[in-house]
Amino acid sequence: MDKKLLDILACPICKSSLIYNKEAEELLCKADRLAFPIRDGIPVMLESDARELSEEEIEALK
Repeated sequence: MDKKLLDILACPICKSSLIYNKEAEELLCKADRLAFPIRDGIPVMLESDARELSEEEIEALK
């Protein structure tokens, strides 16, 4: 993921910054506890395509 792109992307729901998870190819929002997928190098910033983060995933981000 391009650093410049990551710097300008924000959560579409709460507008907070996102965390890039390279292994899972996802952008994570701690505030909303959502993971947005990256498909073919393109972030999919739709709430309907996001998955909820588990408690363990949230704790690992702290």
